[in-house]
Amino acid sequence: MSPAVWSSGFRPFFLGAACYGPLLLALWYGARAGWWGAPAAGLALPLLHAHELLFGFAAALVCGVLLTALPSWSGAREVRGGRLAALFIVWAAARAAFLAGLPYAGVLDSALFPVLALVLFATVSHARRRLFWWTLPPLAALAAANALYHFGPDPRWALTLGVHALAFLFTLYGGLFIPAFTRRWLHARGERAAAILPPLEYATALAMVVFACADLLEAPAAWTAAAALAAAIVHGWRFARWRGWRTASEPLLWCIHLGYAWLIAALVLRALAGIAVEVPGEAWIHAFTLGAYGMLKIGLMTRVALRHTGRPLKASAAMQVAFVMVFAASLLRLAYSVHGLGEWALAGSALLWGAAFLVYLALHGLMLIRPSLPRQ
Repeated sequence: MSPAVWSSGFRPFFLGAACYGPLLLALWYGARAGWWGAPAAGLALPLLHAHELLFGFAAALVCGVLLTALPSWSGAREVRGGRLAALFIVWAAARAAFLAGLPYAGVLDSALFPVLALVLFATVSHARRRLFWWTLPPLAALAAANALYHFGPDPRWALTLGVHALAFLFTLYGGLFIPAFTRRWLHARGERAAAILPPLEYATALAMVVFACADLLEAPAAWTAAAALAAAIVHGWRFARWRGWRTASEPLLWCIHLGYAWLIAALVLRALAGIAVEVPGEAWIHAFTLGAYGMLKIGLMTRVALRHTGRPLKASAAMQVAFVMVFAASLLRLAYSVHGLGEWALAGSALLWGAAFLVYLALHGLMLIRPSLPRQ
């Protein structure tokens, strides 16, 4: 690869995620349809699919975002060169070993988040601001969830823990990125933007922790539903203060606002699952992973690739179509779960979601490989 790839954390990991996400969906759906055998024969296909979307695709994006954002915010030096390449090799080798069903793949796979934490700690521990400490608990939970998946008694519980850890990280960084980008855009147009309200930020984090505890500890259904609904209400209040409806003319903003709206929808779905048998318990997970996480990340990946390679912050028409494709894929997946639509809905969801990231790869892949343009 070009040396430019190892100049910033977003470059190799965004490339890896954009390649691996569509590949993973193709492998999963083809095996499910009987077109070819399942990778890692011997592992249950649904568990393998869920693990790799969480600890393969999503983990790559976690690495890319944290390795880029934390040094920028803390004033520390970015992780580059050999250290960045070594971390990416851990991620890529774990994917290959896991899909091939090789011995000790779980050990290699479980090393990613601890190694990421060590690399980040060495980078920002002496920096001006200690933003990294906010990230430690969800990173530790992701590391524990991955290890429990491989070596614990209940991989489904481990996956649920991983989803909650990712949702907390989403809440934390979504609450930083989205209002910051929105305020900047609104102020440039002479419009008012709300300042961060610290008590609401703490309430949002607490609501997510309470919901996670109720869900993971298998509290009575009514309690879990109440915790999910309370979290949805707090997130809704937070979301409304950002005035996202004012950004409808800016694709790089409406995409990430829609992603956050999917999180609220996911929490409402989890609340409904506790009181209505018509709503399956896993519906909220698909709404979060495909809808919330997918839309926020494809919007953020586009923004970061443009800004950090010296290009104007303007999403192309094709990229805007890709944003809509992720949204449509999420709706189809939800309709398949809740309304029992046929296999066509599941196939359409996988095709649209995977194709959206291939569009990203086609438009931004070379940007991530080549050196940045001079800043204007």
